[in-house]
Amino acid sequence: MRSSGPAIISHPGPTVSACTERELIDRIRQRLAPPPPWVSVGIGDDAAVVEVERNRLEVLSVDAVVEGVHFDRSLSPAAAIGHRALAVNLSDLAAMGATPRLALLSMALPGEFPLADFDGIADGVAALAAATSTHVVGGNLTRTPGPLTIEITVVGTVKPRRALTRGGAREGDELYVTGTIGAARTGLEILRAAHPTAMHQTHAVYESCVARYQRPEARLRVGVLLARNRVASACVDLSDGLADAVRQIADGSSVGVEIQADLLPVDPGARAWFESRGADPERSALEAGDDYELLFAVRPRLRRRLNAIARLFDVPITRVGVCTAGRGATLLRTDGLVSRAIDLPRGYGHFR
Repeated sequence: MRSSGPAIISHPGPTVSACTERELIDRIRQRLAPPPPWVSVGIGDDAAVVEVERNRLEVLSVDAVVEGVHFDRSLSPAAAIGHRALAVNLSDLAAMGATPRLALLSMALPGEFPLADFDGIADGVAALAAATSTHVVGGNLTRTPGPLTIEITVVGTVKPRRALTRGGAREGDELYVTGTIGAARTGLEILRAAHPTAMHQTHAVYESCVARYQRPEARLRVGVLLARNRVASACVDLSDGLADAVRQIADGSSVGVEIQADLLPVDPGARAWFESRGADPERSALEAGDDYELLFAVRPRLRRRLNAIARLFDVPITRVGVCTAGRGATLLRTDGLVSRAIDLPRGYGHFR
């Protein structure tokens, strides 16, 4: 990301209607790395054919991003939209402790969609696929009256009995989160505001928030090591916010959860942004979606093993709470010398 300002959509030049489906497929294929030897049949046939990786379980996930729901083309470059479409799927693999292997790309394109933007989306997908050793082996293109929809299926692998789920936490386990929270929501609000009227010294952190929204990073290496070393008892990604992720682990593991507000790693840019608008930083960050960090549970006896993993990464790992007996999710807040427990706010939901 080079600028925090909104992208400008320009429509001169040819649209996808000027190409045949085969020509569009070729434009994607030209951007991809050569297929590895285990791909027997790749792009161009009715289906892909790949060799199964020995002594590994396959982990599959699919997600779609829809214009007007998940992104606005006036706020992000086309390449960032492609990056994001793949990254949200890779984040699901990270939460399962899986190593990415292959992907299928499906796009429903309005006929008037600019060919340059099509190429940009393909560039974004191809660049992230190359960076994460994810091989695009096929997919589908179709025309639609709208909106633009990008759907990606990813396949990863994990050793038997190493896959992470939401259902393994138990009473006494500690909850940790990678990175910081609230940055992506802040980045989106900044883009919608078309440049913040911020002091010069805070502009850099706002730029970082925009980058977190436009080009999220799946925590693949962290997830793989948590699974490989049997450190995490449960794990979930923060696609719909930390509050939602906490409830997912609480429900999946049939435990209660207590989160401490003063421990939450609210992104500095997000904190400044929320405070400048009179919003509660902790609550706003808890409810914010699109962070794509990992929330995971760890048995207290495995803290030393977790610390060894944490030293391998630049990304911080922060303890934010604990699993308890009973059910429900509680936020503990301290105001002065008084501590109080309130119901944890809910995260983002598509249907509420």
